[in-house]
Amino acid sequence: MTGDKIDFLHQELQALREAGTYIDIRTIESAQGPTLRVNGRGVLNFCSNNYLGLANHPRINQAAIAAIRDYGIAPAGVRTISGTLDLHVALEEKLTRFKGSEAVLVLQSGFLANQAVILALVGKGDLVISDALNNASIIDGVRLSHAEFALYDHCNMASLSARLEEAGAKGYRRVLVITDGVFGMDGDIAPLPEIVELCERHGAMIMVDDAHGVGVLGRGGRGIADQFRLHGRVDVEVGTLSKAFGVVGGMVAGKAQLIDYLRQRARPFLFSSAMTVPDTAACIAAVELLETSEHLVDDLWTNSGYFKGSINRLGFDTGKSETPITPVMLGGEQLAQEFSRRLFDAGVFAMAITFPTVPKGSARIRVMISATHEHTHLEKGIAAFAQVGKSLGVI
Repeated sequence: MTGDKIDFLHQELQALREAGTYIDIRTIESAQGPTLRVNGRGVLNFCSNNYLGLANHPRINQAAIAAIRDYGIAPAGVRTISGTLDLHVALEEKLTRFKGSEAVLVLQSGFLANQAVILALVGKGDLVISDALNNASIIDGVRLSHAEFALYDHCNMASLSARLEEAGAKGYRRVLVITDGVFGMDGDIAPLPEIVELCERHGAMIMVDDAHGVGVLGRGGRGIADQFRLHGRVDVEVGTLSKAFGVVGGMVAGKAQLIDYLRQRARPFLFSSAMTVPDTAACIAAVELLETSEHLVDDLWTNSGYFKGSINRLGFDTGKSETPITPVMLGGEQLAQEFSRRLFDAGVFAMAITFPTVPKGSARIRVMISATHEHTHLEKGIAAFAQVGKSLGVI
């Protein structure tokens, strides 16, 4: 390919820089924790999904190392041929008990878990009704499925009801309603009881992506279905093992028949190698930790509540967050990028979130406090936000 054929890339990248949406990717040089070494300097970690501090937990590290000694690194195959280890079966059994479901299937990531479910359940002649702020893996899964696609206004039950009425009049073969459990950019919680009731009334399937709810909501982090006592009424629960569990992987929980069907038809399960040995063993250890104690989940909520309350009192806008996800709303992309740079100079690692991750004009710093942050960490971070906020005229 000659240079002139890709000149458009230079123009596109320049446009991103001018709009303030170009992402400068920083390099982490230490293990995950409440503090990090980033680009050669020690900083507070305020933007990791490591909710419970498990990404470098000694028990989880030891489980991964022990498993490598026994099994090596990788299964070296897809699950249906030579890739299913007893470790995978053990993880699925533990997650089944933890989630209170009939069965669980584990996959390589939460992103792939969403695609696995959507592509297996719907196709041409079907309709997916999606919350307007659902995450990218849901949107991509729907596009690949070739099902028709309708949006309902974010968490608006009148809008969802109208979409379901329209679907009933058109006579689709199947209707699947999908929502995030916790919306990852805003931190608000889906009104799941009302969504379930509407779906039951209209005969639609309901799927919840609980990526930010597992390990955070419900008893000991069992998720949004547990939070609202909806066991058995949510057709599909998708989750990730790369956030609160501190590892990497995805899971689907539901009826045994659903999981059996996915083993036969889910393309990421059928055509991509299984979860690696250390990841699987580490996930088993993470589930065991959450089964035996709720203190990490409690500490997460205590720490994030203190930070959010302090930030609000300073005059920052944290939107409609109901969870440890704390968006500090700034609006302009350039302002958010500059705010992030000045925070880093002050010793706080908190990245700007801009378009296309969030709508234009709603750029923010999304703060992710963990269970392992100490009070001194929180106070230092709050002071940095106050300093930068005043210097930029935000507060």
